Amino acid sequence: MKKHYRKENDCLNCGTILEGKFCHNCGQENLEMKESFGHMLNHAVSDYFHFDYQFFHTLKPLFLKPGHLTNEYLAGRRAQYLHPVKMYIFISLVFFVLFLSGGKNGSNNNEEEHSTETIATDTTKKDLQKAINDDNSLTAEQKNALAEKVNMWVPDKIAKKINANIENEARKDSIANKGTKDNGFVVYGDDKLNKFKNYEAYLTDQQNQPEAKRDNFVERYVVKKSFDWKSQGKNAKEVLFEGLKHNAPKVMFLLLPLFALILMLAFWNNHKFYVEHIIYAIHLHCFLFLFLILTMLLKMIIPHSWAPVTSLIQTATVLIIIWYIYRSLRVVYNRTRWRTISKMVGVSFMYSLVFGLSVFVILVVTALTSV
Repeated sequence: MKKHYRKENDCLNCGTILEGKFCHNCGQENLEMKESFGHMLNHAVSDYFHFDYQFFHTLKPLFLKPGHLTNEYLAGRRAQYLHPVKMYIFISLVFFVLFLSGGKNGSNNNEEEHSTETIATDTTKKDLQKAINDDNSLTAEQKNALAEKVNMWVPDKIAKKINANIENEARKDSIANKGTKDNGFVVYGDDKLNKFKNYEAYLTDQQNQPEAKRDNFVERYVVKKSFDWKSQGKNAKEVLFEGLKHNAPKVMFLLLPLFALILMLAFWNNHKFYVEHIIYAIHLHCFLFLFLILTMLLKMIIPHSWAPVTSLIQTATVLIIIWYIYRSLRVVYNRTRWRTISKMVGVSFMYSLVFGLSVFVILVVTALTSV
């Protein structure tokens, strides 16, 4: 949308005499104040979301030239590109909104399966009814008796099938938890829920145990929280998973400086300032979030029955991300091919450890602070 500039050359904000469209003293643009609602809305959207030429001008090097955007920014050529922090905030907001709402697809798939199963049930009934009616060797009474059995038999078979699936899933969970029963505090709390009626009964049992066999403070606290969640109709896994989802954006933002610190240690001989590593970390995460947004949208469009295509997309996503990280590291830090690969492996390993530790901290904080 075309901008309308004032004919006067004095800045309305500070009074400085202008020599162009922007004030060289305070930076305010010399725009006409009496503008239409459309112009005002356009300016508001552009200023807040940065959906102007800078955003789209930034996307091309971000996607097609790994590392180029970071080098441009560090070289001082910044006016034509979106500011890294503002770009990260917007892109990460879109990513986490889409990512956290992705669980709704599972319920849609269950509804589709239920609908398909109902159609299959009706079709089976109709086929059996037709076969009975076409059989001339049966009397009318025999046909009616068989028809009643069909109405009872088909749903019963389906119910047995559903129950069998539920039992299989429960058996899998039992096997999975068998080896970690005493290691994870979530499973530990669930085990006490099944053993005792309430927290008071658990405390009574603890008093009757020898002091050496009593639970420590942390274990008692976990059991208490498990009973509190149970009284609210919740379970530990649900509470911790919700806490992990809600805190994920904050953790990823806090991981950026830690990732930059890892980069600074790994590429110490490049003699780059810490803030330069942060700029690269922000640009890399912006690409990852945008690329994952595209893949998530693509998988939403693809029908659920196209499982091989979905697997192919996931494989391609991993390979493209690995290549992008390698290429961007080589462009920004200017190392040889094999030296870049070795650094990339080391950085990825350290980042995985920091990420895992961050997830663990979130789970602990959620367990301590949730009501």
